[in-house]
Amino acid sequence: MGVIAGIILDDSVLFSDQDPTSTTAPPPLRDGVCSLLRRLRYSNIPTGLSYDPGLSADKVSVLRETATLYSSQSFPLDASSADTAMATVNQVWSDIRGHILYIVSLRKKDACHNLSTPDWVLVFMADNGAGEHGSYITKLGELPLTICKFNKKAMNNNVVTVGYMMKASREDDFAKRGAFPMLPTSDGLMFLPLTFELPLASQLQEVDVILHKATDEIVSVELSSSIENSARITYTKGMEELQRYMEHHPDQSVIDPLKNIYPVLDRLKIQHILLGLEDLNKEGSVSIRGPHFLKVDDFGDPDLVQKLSEAKLSLPSIVKPQVACGVADAHSMAIVFRVEDFRGLDVPLPAVIQEYVNHSSTLFKFYVLGEKVFHAVKKSTPNADQLMKLSDGTGLIFDSLKSLPTGKQDSSKPKNDLLDLAVVTEAANWLRKKLELTIFGFDVVVQEGSGDHVMVDVNYLPSFKEVADDIAIPTFWEALKNKSKTKRQ
Repeated sequence: MGVIAGIILDDSVLFSDQDPTSTTAPPPLRDGVCSLLRRLRYSNIPTGLSYDPGLSADKVSVLRETATLYSSQSFPLDASSADTAMATVNQVWSDIRGHILYIVSLRKKDACHNLSTPDWVLVFMADNGAGEHGSYITKLGELPLTICKFNKKAMNNNVVTVGYMMKASREDDFAKRGAFPMLPTSDGLMFLPLTFELPLASQLQEVDVILHKATDEIVSVELSSSIENSARITYTKGMEELQRYMEHHPDQSVIDPLKNIYPVLDRLKIQHILLGLEDLNKEGSVSIRGPHFLKVDDFGDPDLVQKLSEAKLSLPSIVKPQVACGVADAHSMAIVFRVEDFRGLDVPLPAVIQEYVNHSSTLFKFYVLGEKVFHAVKKSTPNADQLMKLSDGTGLIFDSLKSLPTGKQDSSKPKNDLLDLAVVTEAANWLRKKLELTIFGFDVVVQEGSGDHVMVDVNYLPSFKEVADDIAIPTFWEALKNKSKTKRQ
């Protein structure tokens, strides 16, 4: 029994049911068509949009435009003859090896009964759920689950299925690199997009590993008054359902358990963890450490100057919200040059004041994928003297997700020779064990003068976009498979 090697969506499931008297132009597509095609585009399974030879010209035009938009094929298909239909498919996809999944409205069941051959798998779409068990869907969003079930059966369950959940833009970034194939890979891995629009239990029973970016589903974060306790996180209704499932199924492989990502949500907590880097330092080697820092609840604190001094902080310093991600203003930051600039500073409280390290405008981005460590060199913010010129002596306010005060007048290239890779790799392995995370990233800068390697930021499930696809994606898959194996042992 072969896997699904091609998907054909008939025009009868692509257009919304319209009032015959409607004059809407162009004809509207059914809800869910675009999101499904967006996922199928990078699924490694060829996808086609077929239409009856007698379909109206305006609808044919819409299908052709839609197919082009999502890198699919569009073609007329005579479903009354298996030989004719197969000839059409072979002309479009000359190298198909496996089954064709044909999704068609239940209303056309009689018209396409001749396609019930060993090479074709017919799935009927019926709004009321009528049809034989396992051969119908009620909405297009069910199709990825249908593909997953069929391919698992074809592989005799000898495949690791990863169910993933993240916001659409992040999913697209991963998928465009080929990270989420629905077609099983050569080493037995395939992916299922999880959706809150369907019952989670029916999806998760097909899954071996859950991969999530829970920070995409955060509604609010209530920080703990104690560094030992975790913040109280409120998730969306769907994420809370997934959280309950994971709690009730402790043997389920998860990347990563929610409790393991909590420290990365709290900049103060992660700063305290990074204090442990000091224990890795050896005589005769460069030092690695976290930046000096201070928590502040009130920028008008009359003792702020004394507290800055006690924390070994001098100006300029960078000010960040204590909540690191998951809320709208988590990336609203400032670089402060004078004590008086703290007054009325537009950075959410509580905040963390962090040492600003002069680092020759060079940032080292590190990515940990399982037990492998990668890095990239990027241009960063300039040294303090250049920042002063950019700011005219006043504070610099910025959103770290959108732009950084990089000093466009500085055309120098980042300096890769500053880094002691062995020292940072040891720190990465230490942090992986400390946080118990499978996939995470962090940033390192090298301080001018001292040569200290300072770890200034840690984040969960980054895109690792600076690592070449042919290296990053196989390593990403390997980390997922190893997590599954470890949990089963």
